[in-house]
Amino acid sequence: MSEPVKVSCYPTEDGHQIGVLTLDSPASLNALSLPMIQILQQTLTRWEQDPAIVCVLLQGMGEKAFCAGGDIRSFYYRKQEASGSELFEYARDFFEQEYRLDHHIHSYRKPLICVADGICMGGGIGLFAGADFRVVTEKSLFAMPEVTIGLYPDVGASWFLSRMPGRLGLWLGLTGARFNGADALGVGLADHAIASGEHSALLSRLAVLDWAASGDPREQIDLLLRGLHREVAARLPAPVLLPHQQKIDVLLAGRTLQGVLARLFEAQFDEQETVLQQAQQLCRTGSPISRAILWRQYWQARRNSLAEVFAEELTLSVNCVLKGDFVEGVRALLIDKDKDPRWQQLPPEGEWLDEFYRWPQGRNPLACKE
Repeated sequence: MSEPVKVSCYPTEDGHQIGVLTLDSPASLNALSLPMIQILQQTLTRWEQDPAIVCVLLQGMGEKAFCAGGDIRSFYYRKQEASGSELFEYARDFFEQEYRLDHHIHSYRKPLICVADGICMGGGIGLFAGADFRVVTEKSLFAMPEVTIGLYPDVGASWFLSRMPGRLGLWLGLTGARFNGADALGVGLADHAIASGEHSALLSRLAVLDWAASGDPREQIDLLLRGLHREVAARLPAPVLLPHQQKIDVLLAGRTLQGVLARLFEAQFDEQETVLQQAQQLCRTGSPISRAILWRQYWQARRNSLAEVFAEELTLSVNCVLKGDFVEGVRALLIDKDKDPRWQQLPPEGEWLDEFYRWPQGRNPLACKE
C-alpha cells in the first residue's frame, strides 16, 4: 500500500534540493488523515534541519483538490466502538497533532510554498494558511464549512477569520460559504496566483533560482511568483465574496449572536445575490452549538496569539466530539447521508457554552506555559 503523502526531493541547478510533499489520496480529495499529518510533521521537522533543503513545496495529487478537509469519518466509527476515555484520547491525539503541524507551518524557518489547486477546505486551509507563499489558481475553491457538520472553523481559523476585512471572516465562519482564489487574495488568505497548467512546471522554475546567493531566498521566490501572477491575473474568475462585502458588513453588524442571526435569517436577496441566499440557508441549517462557538471565537481570537488560539481550539474540538454535535453531523452528512442532522437545541449563549472551553481531564497539551 502506498504512503498517503508522497515525499520527494527535486535537485536545483546549484546543487541544493527542493523538498516536495504531495498529498496522495485523490480518491478522498486528499482528505487529511492522522497518518498524513504524522508524515508531514516528521518530514518538515527533518528538512528544517537539513542544509541541503532550501525550500519546501506542499501540493495535492490529482486535478480536483489540494485537500478537501480532514478525514473525519473516523470519529463516528470510534464513538460506536470506543469507551468514553478512548474517544477522548483519540480526539485529543488527532487534533493535537493536526494543530501542532499547522502551527509548525506558520513558524517554519525555511521558505514553504503551498499551492491550493482545486478544492481547499477545512483542514486543507489549515495547511495552506500558514505557508510563506500561499498560491491559488483559477480552479481554487475554498470554504470553512464546519458549521454544517457540528464542528466550528478550527485549524487556526479563529485567528485568521477574525483578521479579515470587515465582517467577511465572520460571514465565512457562520455560513460555511464558498469562495474562490480571487476572494482569497482579497481577504489576505492567499499571496499569489498561477495558472493551473503552470503548477507542474513550478518546480523546474524554482530549480533555476540562485539558492547560493546571499540574502533571503524568499525575495527570489516572490519575484518568480509575482511574474507568474501577472501572467494569469486577467484569467482568474471574478471574486464571488468581495462584491458583497458592504451588504455582509451590514447584515452582521452588532455584538450579539441573536441579533445578527435574526437579521440574517430575515434578509431578502435579489437575483444578483444568490450566493448570499445560499450562505443564509447553510447558516440556518447549521448546528446552533457551532454558531455559538464561532461567534465567541471570532471576538476572542483577535486578542490572542496564534499559540493561544490553537490551545483553545484543541479544547473546543475535543469537547465537540465528546458532547457536541460533531459526531451527529458526520453521521448525517458523510455516513448515512440523510442530510438531516439532529442538532442539540440550546440557548445561543450561557453556562453550557463555558463548559466547551474547559479541558475535560488532565492538562491541555497545547496550553501555553504561564
